Amino acid sequence: MNTTRSSPAETDGAEPVLQQHFDATIARDQRIEPRDWMPEGYRRTLIRQIAQHAHSEIIGMQPEGEWITRAPSLRRKAILFAKVQDEAGHGLYLYSAAETLGADRADLTGRLIEGRQKYSSIFNYPTLSFADVGVIGWFVDGAAICNQVPLCRSSYGPYARAMVRICKEESFHQRQGYELLMTMMRGTREQREMVQDAVNRWWWPSLMMFGPPDDASPNSAQSMAWKIKRHSNDELRRRFVDMTVPQAEKLGVTLPDPELRWNEERGHHDFGTPDWDELMRVIKGDGPCNDQRMERRRTAHEEGSWVREAATAHAAKQAAREPKGAVA
Repeated sequence: MNTTRSSPAETDGAEPVLQQHFDATIARDQRIEPRDWMPEGYRRTLIRQIAQHAHSEIIGMQPEGEWITRAPSLRRKAILFAKVQDEAGHGLYLYSAAETLGADRADLTGRLIEGRQKYSSIFNYPTLSFADVGVIGWFVDGAAICNQVPLCRSSYGPYARAMVRICKEESFHQRQGYELLMTMMRGTREQREMVQDAVNRWWWPSLMMFGPPDDASPNSAQSMAWKIKRHSNDELRRRFVDMTVPQAEKLGVTLPDPELRWNEERGHHDFGTPDWDELMRVIKGDGPCNDQRMERRRTAHEEGSWVREAATAHAAKQAAREPKGAVA
């Protein structure tokens, strides 16, 4: 599809044809690219989703980053450092994808800091012990894999391509977390209790991170119709539970849900209902660690202003030195 995206004034007469072309591209399961015409609602939906995803990667550095200086060994410190660095990279990939839609990265950051855009609810919870680092890898990155692997087939090209690398790294993070927990479960009684405590605290927030139930999710149906996302919140949540139960049995921990059991007729696990009221409170900014997370993000942004200014000045100097008409 090579139709250049134009302003509304330029497309008044041609817009029905462009809409038909867009719809046909989606129906054929082909990609929409940045220069293609797209409905404004599609563009806004993508910016909202990609921005929230990018914000989540950046804010998600904080809960585990708190343990870098307290990791119990040099090996664990290096692993954790690498993971946090990966998350920073994921945020940059995603901000770049949002920029292809005409979004401004500085504006998106401002919207986050001012509370006008959100990040994933899961990063509102504290990391109380080093076992939390492992459980985040196992639960949170495992949930991310369930949610994000289908995004590699998203209808928007830059987003889908960014997700390929992100998912490869998230898969590695999930394995790192599980390996850490397996090591702790082979350790002392105190270490095993630490793991079980972390599992108890992170299980329900991990189920909530897929979003509200389908009948209370206002954006899912349209996003699926546009093939931005491929599966509903409840379907992804069920996949996560089915994947995690045998892993918990292998690890030797108990998932804190008395309603959790295999349903032979459905071919899936039955499980309890998360506290949706809690999820709504967290989404509205009343999460246990929201103030702390946002204050740290705001401080980092303010203290990094000189770096951005220096980079801008350097780029301007480089551009001035290049001969006119030179091709990079």
